Amino acid sequence: MKGLGFIGAGIVGTALAVRLREKDYPVVAVASRTPASAQRLADMVPGCQVYASPQDVVGRADLVFITTPDDVIGQIASQVEWRAGQSVVHCSGAESVDILEPAYRAGARTGGMHPLQSLASINHAIDNIPGSSFALEAQQPLLSDLKDIVNSLLGWWLELKPGDKPLYHAAAVIACNYMVTLVKLATDLWQELGVNPKEATQALLPLLQGTVNNLGNVGLPNCLTGPIARGDLGTIQKHLSALESKAPDMLTVYRELGRQTVSIALAKGRIDGMRAEEMHNLLTANRDGGQTP
Repeated sequence: MKGLGFIGAGIVGTALAVRLREKDYPVVAVASRTPASAQRLADMVPGCQVYASPQDVVGRADLVFITTPDDVIGQIASQVEWRAGQSVVHCSGAESVDILEPAYRAGARTGGMHPLQSLASINHAIDNIPGSSFALEAQQPLLSDLKDIVNSLLGWWLELKPGDKPLYHAAAVIACNYMVTLVKLATDLWQELGVNPKEATQALLPLLQGTVNNLGNVGLPNCLTGPIARGDLGTIQKHLSALESKAPDMLTVYRELGRQTVSIALAKGRIDGMRAEEMHNLLTANRDGGQTP
């Protein structure tokens, strides 16, 4: 089995190294700009040795993961000497495999393997990596090697074509990062009720978890609930009036999200085209009662 090396010992690199070693992948080398982080990874991964430089890792591993911040990946790819037949993989969600062009020109196989997961800390990442989805960008035979790695982690893989990464990553940002933003906006509204953000977050968590469960259990569009799913114009109007009075800065967000939700409600089948149009018109109305262009 090929020896694995890691350049970068942050959250992603450490979690992958720990989990892959558990699956009997020999993780043999690590280097990091911060020696303490490299030592921490090595302490968690039996058989892994800390090395002073990325070149040392490249000299000892057949498959090298670059798990540095995105803006360092290109520097690593261009500064070290790769060998023909070696494999080098970055874990960026936004960067294409093209960033590894210097390694490719040297005869190395190049690829990308991005874990589609929220990794807030090393311990959480180690817990969350198994069963995650991974975006893969590589040619054979490296692509098969990466699929085997994902399968060993009980994950699901998505094969990307050149140029797919920005759209893929934008979708991930909308689903993950912007969910955090929406919760923050919701907790801001609850402060009008005298509930502090920490308490509001705890109160909303069961609702969020139930929504995620519904997404997994019944899927889109059937998991949609709430006034738009029911075609409840009266409730929507009450929301708009309350926001205009108490939180006018939220109106634009509420209206746009509502308009995007109408089509999901229509697909669910509990409302007809006429009610969908009525809701869309209500959500598009200006504050003076007119329609936006």
